[in-house]
Amino acid sequence: MKEGLISVITPTYNCGDYIAETIRSIQAQTYTNWEMIIVDDCSTDNTKEVVDAYAAGDSRIKYHCLEVNSGAAVARTKAMEIAEGEYMAFCDSDDLWYPEKLEKQLGFMKKHDVAFTCTSYEQIDESGNLLGKVIKAIPRTSYNRLLLDCPVGNSTVMYSVKKMGKFEVPNIRKRNDDALWLQMLKKEKYIYGMKGVLMKYRIRSNSISANKFKVIKYHWILYRDIEHLSIPRSIFHIGYWCVIKVLHIK
Repeated sequence: MKEGLISVITPTYNCGDYIAETIRSIQAQTYTNWEMIIVDDCSTDNTKEVVDAYAAGDSRIKYHCLEVNSGAAVARTKAMEIAEGEYMAFCDSDDLWYPEKLEKQLGFMKKHDVAFTCTSYEQIDESGNLLGKVIKAIPRTSYNRLLLDCPVGNSTVMYSVKKMGKFEVPNIRKRNDDALWLQMLKKEKYIYGMKGVLMKYRIRSNSISANKFKVIKYHWILYRDIEHLSIPRSIFHIGYWCVIKVLHIK
């Protein structure tokens, strides 16, 4: 573990159209002591070529390709295994960070002596245009609160490896980020949220998560197979999620 180093965890698959912009947003960080661990889940597009071009000029960018296509959870776990930082931050390969993201978040964690944090973020479309929607981080997210409706943006999370250790991401194709936060909240009581908008989340029309009905299946797997909630409680949580997401109440 290297003191002060922040390991940026980036799983990727067929993201050649977006990953260059993501890498540039990491390179633009005002906090410069970082490494970016990009684990490729056997992309069939030009993702490797794009990453290699940036890695050739910046030794902080590290590329690893899985031997077989295994899903984002496996890719994320592999990146976390490789990481050497005192802190880990997560950034998906089509999302973007504002330049002061790492500096402000690390400062917040040190000032308040907290190990597990997230920030507010806003949405962009496939072309990077702002959609005018901001998702505000809540001050504290507990295990039970996260079960209701995960208010945590994956690409906003940073935590202290020194205080919390490393984790294995539960191996489900979707909602594996939620599953990881739930595992971590069994060790740390809260995820602490920052008010500032420090990330741009890209909405892509062809993603599984864009189809809310398909995602219900993964919620069921998360609640029943991974968290081992009762059937009634699992149905309650899926029903709650449907009300606020499908009907856009919240």
